[in-house]
Amino acid sequence: MDMLTFSLEPESSTPLYEQLYLHIRQAIVDDTLMTGTKLPSKRKLGQFLDVSQTTVELAYAQLLAEGYIESLPRKGFYVLPQEELYVRRGTSTIEPLPTKKTYTFDLYPSQIDTTAFPFERWRRHLKQVVAEENHELLALGSVQGDLVLRQEIATYLYHSRGVHCSPEQIIVGSGTEQLLPQLLDLLTDATTFGIEDPGYPLTRQLFEHQNRSYVPLPVDDSGVLVDRLEAEAIDAVYVTPAHQFPTGTILSVSRRQRLLNWASERQTYIIEDDYDSEFRYSGKPIPSLQSMDQNERVVYLSTFSKSLMPSLRIGYMVLPPPLLNRYRERYRHFTCSVPRFEQHTLTEFMASGDFEKHLNRMRKTYRRKLETVITAFKPYEPLVTITGASAGLHIVLSVDTAQTSEQLKQLAEQSGIRIKAMADYRINSRDTRPQLLFGFAALPEATLQTAIDQLMACWNIGKGGPYGKTSR
Repeated sequence: MDMLTFSLEPESSTPLYEQLYLHIRQAIVDDTLMTGTKLPSKRKLGQFLDVSQTTVELAYAQLLAEGYIESLPRKGFYVLPQEELYVRRGTSTIEPLPTKKTYTFDLYPSQIDTTAFPFERWRRHLKQVVAEENHELLALGSVQGDLVLRQEIATYLYHSRGVHCSPEQIIVGSGTEQLLPQLLDLLTDATTFGIEDPGYPLTRQLFEHQNRSYVPLPVDDSGVLVDRLEAEAIDAVYVTPAHQFPTGTILSVSRRQRLLNWASERQTYIIEDDYDSEFRYSGKPIPSLQSMDQNERVVYLSTFSKSLMPSLRIGYMVLPPPLLNRYRERYRHFTCSVPRFEQHTLTEFMASGDFEKHLNRMRKTYRRKLETVITAFKPYEPLVTITGASAGLHIVLSVDTAQTSEQLKQLAEQSGIRIKAMADYRINSRDTRPQLLFGFAALPEATLQTAIDQLMACWNIGKGGPYGKTSR
């Protein structure tokens, strides 16, 4: 063939061999160089373009690797046939992700106080872990999470929640979103689950994404209605017994016993989500359901999202031996989704006592904020009453008004306040009067009074009772 007359630019930041490769590739794609065309030898093309033979050799090597040309012994380089790409007219549009809206006061119930995190202590442990002598952490670890972390979690659970387990029973993963689908996978597809109503929306979504059948179970002042388990065809149940989300109720002892007996008789499982048990402000800690279980019927599930930080994405579950064996068989080829450096930093944080110190500080911080909130709402009674104030990072407001909870949410939104309604967490059950969730953890203590006054003002609720005149 005739010599390839490409213009190369020696001053360009793109290497000469890459420029030559791109020119030849484009000529092949455009059919300027037809299938079967013989390319010039490396020596001749290098002389013609005034480049080294190595430059041509590198360009040809890349074309060979990508399948644009072939090399025939003692014959040279030839253009290979290319499949013509079908081009569909029109282009697909990709909608941008919605931007996160900012609020003057964000009362979302799942937030924490990020300003109180012990950055210096965490940084010190991280620095100790990320060191050359820990090079083995660059390799993959155990599918269940590294043993040292599971040992720390097992010790912590025994002392704080009365959970009886060995480190071998613990599975570490990237939060509930990863662990719960794995757990569901260990149970048969025909399993019908009972879930609390109202309850955590993500849990319901995970059941739906896994195509799992579920039955909503009503909740009253003593927790989930256990007697409905027998009335419905339920095979397993998901509960938050220590601090029901979002109502804040505690599952009574009698119902706990009935629930455990039901699971034992049916030879099925209870999934206990102990999502924020660290933060209880009155009385003794509520014992975990797992600590009462004598028949290996409870799967204990929790995370570090509330106690440390949501972005850490470390959760864990404690599996009874029968499910553990099933897990190891099914997931033996998997690896733990939590990076090992994060696992070992958390291990050092717990082993040093810094985790317990942090929890103690946060309990005091959140208790002060809760007391401020309760005091700030006093003048608005009895139009606004509070429940669920014994634990957790939010309270429930019951509002005596003719407006719906959705209307109250919209009024708050218009005033720059984000607040969730109890109705947002319900499936079938309905509120007798508007109830809303006031998350107090993330707001600075000094702004809580202003936030409450502004919320009451947008709802046209004035201070009543002995504190002033009520406006409706």
